Amino acid sequence: MAAEAQDFDLKAYLAERRGAVDAALADYLPEEPASPYASVVQAMRYSLFAGGKRVRPILCLAAAEAVLNDPAEAAARVMPFACAIECIHTYSLIHDDLPAMDNDDLRRGKPTSHKVFGEALAILAGDGLLTLAFRLATGLKHYRHVPAEVALAAAGELAEAAGIHGMIGGQVVDIESEGKGGTLSHLRRLHELKTGALIAVSVRGGALLAGAAAAEQAALAAYGENVGLVFQVADDILDVIGQADLMGKNVGGDARKHKLTYPGLVGLEESRRQAEGLLSAALAAIEPFGPAARPLREIAAYVVQRTS
Repeated sequence: MAAEAQDFDLKAYLAERRGAVDAALADYLPEEPASPYASVVQAMRYSLFAGGKRVRPILCLAAAEAVLNDPAEAAARVMPFACAIECIHTYSLIHDDLPAMDNDDLRRGKPTSHKVFGEALAILAGDGLLTLAFRLATGLKHYRHVPAEVALAAAGELAEAAGIHGMIGGQVVDIESEGKGGTLSHLRRLHELKTGALIAVSVRGGALLAGAAAAEQAALAAYGENVGLVFQVADDILDVIGQADLMGKNVGGDARKHKLTYPGLVGLEESRRQAEGLLSAALAAIEPFGPAARPLREIAAYVVQRTS
């Protein structure tokens, strides 16, 4: 694996895939200055193009590449789904930042949506992105070489991951856990739902749309579940030790709001050990894919080592 890491430029890979995702998103959500609802489209685009890393759609693309070993074919098969995931992620950030939720005024180094457009339009922008996501995920005209039943199955998994049994459920658990403490198993479940579910379905959906065999789907699902959890553990750590100018948002908010986090529950060093264990499990799951899974390996390591 050390040899692989030496001849793989993760920065270039992420930049290229991010550019492709951004171009597709721009096609799916063009500006509509002459429309009667131009303001909500502007608000949707403001948050969607505010500088996100596109980790989730890139994971979707990388999973399909691991199955097909053909980046162009992978993009043709999964790009609508990958963009749908980014729309859902962005909508969740808009709503999380609202005064009724986390009441944040900075996101990705820019004023949050409700600070720019007002609360009502921010809510509607989030709603608009959520509905756009399922127009993309179920819009069969957008896919190439994907049977209708496979695309619809992937959309169903996305709905499950984004709903009350996934991201929404995790957000509820997070809100209701504030100031109450909890166990490590409770915290793990919270993160599996709130953050992990959408990351895991990014990988599972990419595998499914790429036509992965059952064993390949299971391996990539295990990878996605571990990466989804390690992403939030790393996020918890960054909220303690991160720098606001690098993060593009305020840090220390978890402690101020008495949120249940890994560092708060088990300390920074144990949190780091937990992250390394999850990373090892993720890498072990995709070992059978060999060099085709190199991007997935490097992204997993990046998630643990990132500073923003």
